[in-house]
Amino acid sequence: MADNTNSTGQAMKRMVIGIAALVVATALLYFVASDGFYLWAKAIHVIAVISWMAGMLYLPRLFVYHADAEKGSAQSETFKVMERRLLRAIINPAMIATWVFGLWLAWKGFAFHGGWLHAKIALVLVLSGLHGYLAGAVRKFAEDKNEKPARHWRIVNEIPTLLLIVIVILVVVKPF
Repeated sequence: MADNTNSTGQAMKRMVIGIAALVVATALLYFVASDGFYLWAKAIHVIAVISWMAGMLYLPRLFVYHADAEKGSAQSETFKVMERRLLRAIINPAMIATWVFGLWLAWKGFAFHGGWLHAKIALVLVLSGLHGYLAGAVRKFAEDKNEKPARHWRIVNEIPTLLLIVIVILVVVKPF
């Protein structure tokens, strides 16, 4: 258990350092290249969205296999580590960066106008709610309290894909 706590502490430390580096780099970009910052913010937003979606697609897939693993088995314990690290080191920071840069872009580029933008933000709120649901599931799996079968997680695994499709269509096509 001490090794696991130490490993978690080191992972959290690396995550905080990574977020701090992103904040410092963003601030430098804003002040050094203020004319081109919008494009940099858009690039960072897209990178964050891709990272967030990768995690949101992978985590429920881990749950599918974890739900079938025997509680307390070595396989189950490995899934717990994978799920916790994926959530804390990739999904959470990527979601935060997505929201921060996305809201800034919505304000700066569109002044929060456009029906497509409101629909997109509503769907991103739904995706964030799913993120919260998955974070709760990570805790339940960590405590060996998952009650959901693998089939449930297979269905949940499709939700981020559907949301992603509609969000991308809204952003690219801007139908209203």
